[in-house]
Amino acid sequence: MPEQRPSASHLPSKANLRHLRNQARDRLANGDAPSLAMALFQVARHYGFPSWPKLRDHVLSLPFAESLKEAINLDDFAEVRHLLSKHPELKHAPIGYGGDGPLTWAAECRGTREPSKARLDIADWLINNGSDIHEGGDAPLMRASLNGARTPMMELLVRHGADVNAAWHGVYPIVFAPCETLDPIALDWLLRHGADPNCGEVLEWQLKGRSHPGTALDFVLGTYIRDKGALNDSIKLIRDARGSSQYDGPGVIATIIGDAEEIELLLRKDRSIVERQYPSLNIGNTAGRMLTLKGATLLHVAAEFGQVEIAKQLLEAGADIDARAATDSHGLGGQTPIFHAATQNHDFGIDVVRLLLSRRADLTVRCQLPGYYERPNEVFTGTVLDYAIMFPGSANQTVDLLARSNMSAIHRYR
Repeated sequence: MPEQRPSASHLPSKANLRHLRNQARDRLANGDAPSLAMALFQVARHYGFPSWPKLRDHVLSLPFAESLKEAINLDDFAEVRHLLSKHPELKHAPIGYGGDGPLTWAAECRGTREPSKARLDIADWLINNGSDIHEGGDAPLMRASLNGARTPMMELLVRHGADVNAAWHGVYPIVFAPCETLDPIALDWLLRHGADPNCGEVLEWQLKGRSHPGTALDFVLGTYIRDKGALNDSIKLIRDARGSSQYDGPGVIATIIGDAEEIELLLRKDRSIVERQYPSLNIGNTAGRMLTLKGATLLHVAAEFGQVEIAKQLLEAGADIDARAATDSHGLGGQTPIFHAATQNHDFGIDVVRLLLSRRADLTVRCQLPGYYERPNEVFTGTVLDYAIMFPGSANQTVDLLARSNMSAIHRYR
């Protein structure tokens, strides 16, 4: 059984023994502990360590943790072995992503396109010398799975018993990693090695006291990256593996992947689908922008995912170019499709913006919308130009195009 890894995530960033001993003395002085030994034990438990000696050893090893991290970065296998042989407690040093250990940091291969032989040897040695393959809920495999170039590392980890169906820190299935980064190579590898695209049964997660995280397809559709080729490849891989999604409403995925034939079939059956709103479509936010597609139409979806031809198809079928998404109980929403196209990173949506402008989209529409991802309570009020300016990631071309079109509209209506 792997050794229990202590949690040092709540320790002060520059923890030292004198400060920690003073905390214990304060507890003793306040009557919270009957003896100094018990007070020291309480301090250790407060920070997630089973005993004071374990906490003391961890704090004493902190100056060497950065040295270990640097040795891994440099693929200095000899130095890694030297440091861990002299300070075995470093196998728990929180130098990996999310406060996980050296194996997680080694598996991530940050700064290299793919793992070198030395990096693979380091990971193999760490595992064979006490690092927990399952630390952080298989954090090493999760970080390796972010990039398909790291498949040799993924293979090594799984060979040592890493679980492709684990959940990082209990809430993030491993298969979500390549879904978030839209990496079809890593995703394909995980699926071929038994990863469940539906991430287990909902009941199983609920019995563990957690809400279900959704499926791999849910996560792919909801990721913040906009790359049509990688997105389409990822969706196909998951569907071929019988993955499902709660967002698979009529025409939604067809619009996202640009499937004009399926959209045409839907339009033949029911032309009113262009007016339909999708109140549960909780996807569409970017890395910076919190706006989603809740209560939006298929034209909003096409605008969000840069599908110009689908947008044309929907407009020709009678879609309202200025259709407003539903508003929630706080009055947020009401955006028209152009709001989604104009606030994409790296001008990704500029072709849809050009199309909507050529069809006379109304640039005077004002609404209240969510703001920055980092400021979840922020509320924006204004026009699409105001919203595009708010997100520098949309780059200059889209903002300049909207500004010129806005001035033209002002002159046209004077």
